[in-house]
Amino acid sequence: MIYSSTLFKPLFHCKKWGKMTGGCRLILSTVRFHCLRTLSCSFNTSVACRAQAYAPVFYKAPAYGDRTALVDQHGHHSYQDLYLRSIALSKAITRLLGNPRNDVPPKRVSFICPNDASYVVCQWAAWMSGAIAVPLFRNHPSVELEYILKDSQSALVVSEAKYTDCITPLAEKLGIANITVPSFPQHSITEQMIHSEDHHFDLDWKERGAMIIYTSGTTGRPKGVLSTHQNLNAMVTALVDEWLWTKSDCILHVLPLHHVHGVVNKLLCPLWVGATCVMLPEFSPKEVWEYFLSMDSPAINVFMAVPTIYSKLIDYYESHLTKPGVKDFVKAMCKQKFRLMVSGSSALPVPILERWREITGHILLERYGMTEIGMALTNPLNGPRVPGSVGNPLPGVHVRIATEIPQKEGSSYTVLAQGNATGTEVSEGFEDREGELQVKGPAVFKEYWNKPQETKEAFTPDGWFRTGDTAVYKDNCYWILGRTSVDIIKSGGYKISALEVERHLLAHPSITDVAVIGAPDATWGQRVSAIVKLREGHTLSLRELKEWGRAVMASYCIPAELIRVEDIPRNQMGKINKKQLLALFYPQ
Repeated sequence: MIYSSTLFKPLFHCKKWGKMTGGCRLILSTVRFHCLRTLSCSFNTSVACRAQAYAPVFYKAPAYGDRTALVDQHGHHSYQDLYLRSIALSKAITRLLGNPRNDVPPKRVSFICPNDASYVVCQWAAWMSGAIAVPLFRNHPSVELEYILKDSQSALVVSEAKYTDCITPLAEKLGIANITVPSFPQHSITEQMIHSEDHHFDLDWKERGAMIIYTSGTTGRPKGVLSTHQNLNAMVTALVDEWLWTKSDCILHVLPLHHVHGVVNKLLCPLWVGATCVMLPEFSPKEVWEYFLSMDSPAINVFMAVPTIYSKLIDYYESHLTKPGVKDFVKAMCKQKFRLMVSGSSALPVPILERWREITGHILLERYGMTEIGMALTNPLNGPRVPGSVGNPLPGVHVRIATEIPQKEGSSYTVLAQGNATGTEVSEGFEDREGELQVKGPAVFKEYWNKPQETKEAFTPDGWFRTGDTAVYKDNCYWILGRTSVDIIKSGGYKISALEVERHLLAHPSITDVAVIGAPDATWGQRVSAIVKLREGHTLSLRELKEWGRAVMASYCIPAELIRVEDIPRNQMGKINKKQLLALFYPQ
């Protein structure tokens, strides 16, 4: 059936589950206010009265009124715009699925959108309807999207118009309802529509599932990480407090929106405080530098990215912005405009950090986090930042470095160091000892979706999440040495950090990118193998690399093999799948 296009009767077409020919199509109204002052008061009052602990970010939107929440390729979007467009979509969701608020566990609503306002609308609408939001990545192949839809057991998939051709066949194949939304609706909403229906979002948000984000899959098949609204609240408030977010901030967003870095750090944090997020549809070094150097409004003062992006920005700078006088202008503008620049999601090579400081005058703030825990460790906003380290725990986060003691029944752990935001205590006799980093706190995820055994194995018997990363506490901060499974190379009795070797190799004048892996070796167990990308016009032999390496690293860390490649494959967050590299170069 087709309904009239009002807020209360959205226009869509729906078939029975498993028998859909065109899926469900929804044309949403653009939520434009004709009388902003009058409406703002009524919305502020109605929502504020029902606000409660751990409520999602959309609860805050009415209080921010006509402030600009987001700027994308379509224009400026106020908090009230996003709020009412989300209400319209949430009503369509509840009509289609019944009332997800009554479901235990809540139904899952997957959605796929460009990096623009439609993403926020879909996320908020899922939460308004009481569902769990499952963001999909627009560049994933169909087989990967199908895996996530099936694994999450999604009841509905919402897609922005340009992804309809991809999503509709998958929805039909899996028997899942689907809704198509335009990225920027053309119709406005009337004041009568806004006032004629009350909007209740009262739920016990604390333990309610909020979002399922899938892991990168760099060490195994992607797992759905279920976080509650309490988890998201803890992630956001810790970063807001530590990095001093305010409504006067404006962040430039260039990351994908299916990982914690892009979803929480770069989107939920600014929306939480009433700040502005400027969102590019795709990363473009040229456009990013234009925003950096622009004096137009809104003025960007916060930037976060992965090391690969900083490397590409440096490359663009070297090619286009090094003329006399331009270099000084670039540095002056960056120092004047920006209060915070952050790097994360993968280890930041020190040469990139140093070159970025030379170009912009900013020392990148390095932090450490995971899909399962949000952000756990950070260098200080104000204070010395140690290159290569990830600082200390965020507020509310407890961490420890421990080694496992296998036993007949279960395991116990020797704690080498343990700390929180107030400080870290090192156990006597275990100074500078390496072990697994383990985390506790309100941001730690609830479970791997539909994987009880994997969830159980992810925690120690006393409730600490096992990150799978090897770390050490030294010089009053934490250092990540890499994934225990792929970045710790055991060779001839030595434990070698692949990340440490990579940091050294990136200082070589001929190497522009590198991945160090542990190749199988019958004599030594493993040997250090370096896969490198050379600078254009440069050559490098293994003998030359070994001679250079003797001056900068221990002899057992020097690569025993050198593999030269044109490019090292990385995922959208700049991470390398080293298991794939091992299978590619050492198939035995």
